[in-house]
Amino acid sequence: MKILHTSDWHLGKKLDDFSRLEEQQAVLQEICEIADQEQVDAVLVAGDLFDTFNPPTEAVDLLYKTLKHLTNNGHRPVIAIAGNHDSPDRIEAPDPLARECGIIFAGYPNSRVAPFELDSGQKVLQTEEGFLELQLPETTVPLRILLTPYANEYRLKTCLGVENSEEELRTVLQEKWETQAEQYCDETGVNVLVSHLFMVRKGDELPEEPEDEKPILHVGGAQAVYTENIPSKIKYTALGHLHRMHCVDDQSNSVYYSGSPLSYSFAEANQKKYVLLIDIEPGQTAEVREVELSSGKRLLRKRAEGMEEALQWLSENQEALVELTLVTENYLTANDRKQLNKAHAGIVSIIPEVTNSDNLDGNQQKQIDLSRSMEELFLDYFKYEKGQEPNDEIKRLFTEILAEEEQ
Repeated sequence: MKILHTSDWHLGKKLDDFSRLEEQQAVLQEICEIADQEQVDAVLVAGDLFDTFNPPTEAVDLLYKTLKHLTNNGHRPVIAIAGNHDSPDRIEAPDPLARECGIIFAGYPNSRVAPFELDSGQKVLQTEEGFLELQLPETTVPLRILLTPYANEYRLKTCLGVENSEEELRTVLQEKWETQAEQYCDETGVNVLVSHLFMVRKGDELPEEPEDEKPILHVGGAQAVYTENIPSKIKYTALGHLHRMHCVDDQSNSVYYSGSPLSYSFAEANQKKYVLLIDIEPGQTAEVREVELSSGKRLLRKRAEGMEEALQWLSENQEALVELTLVTENYLTANDRKQLNKAHAGIVSIIPEVTNSDNLDGNQQKQIDLSRSMEELFLDYFKYEKGQEPNDEIKRLFTEILAEEEQ
């Protein structure tokens, strides 16, 4: 069986005032072409289909058209789950119609896919909350999927019975996965897990979450689920949330983040983007192939020493979206900004770095370093405004604001 794994499409997302819709259309078309060329048997989309709970109409249209294309007229199941940017109810709303096309949505950790059968031969063999077994048209081997969409604190309690403990979350998920794997996932089928979680190998350094992401799973930070919590009968785990494609654990259950198909912040500048192709046989270790995507504009950061260097570099990188740091002796004039924007239509932000200290008063820094975290920038701002460090209560409130889900 051959499976395509992708995630974090973030349809409708902008980069400041720059729409990414045309780029999203192009890269999703590229993913469809890869699925067709490689003749994949199934597609897994591991969450963050949209960028907000209430996406624009054009983003909704693009999602449904892309998923319909990926189904190959019902011959290829497409399984898509909700991420932390998605409304689970919105994700599941078109389910009755979507099933007729071979598209399967899961919005909640306890979602149950209704049984159905298509003329193509696609058929639900078994289903329960958080589990699905499918018969695929082009293979006699069944596909078993443990489904764990994103859950916020409320859904952790109502869907999984988890309170606040990280250890409890791991225990509950492991017990749930183990029970289902023991009941359904023998070595006569292909057994996978698809989830939108913050997952690491125990003892490894925690990877950074995407810039501007809401901390996943609970207010104040990320609860890490460990790869050791995955049942041994699961031979591939398809993850969403982190935007950099990488292997979390390459042991027998092959745990991967596919990453986003486009770079969505300058923290992802010059980052290559991929979909993953998984060749897998029952009871065997998955073979994972990275397929680099070529659509979409590059995001580039440039630090230029003066206007001449900036204008020269901009002329050589016309197809990129740019964050420009300009080192000058004096503040940028309106004419300077006009000249830069005329030279390049894709300048997202210009950061002046003033070297002449005579142009700065005692309270001003030469540059605001936008590569630093939001928390660090807030601490600097608070100290600048109030002349002291914020107390723990203010820090907690600020973290809650950052973690607040968009309703």
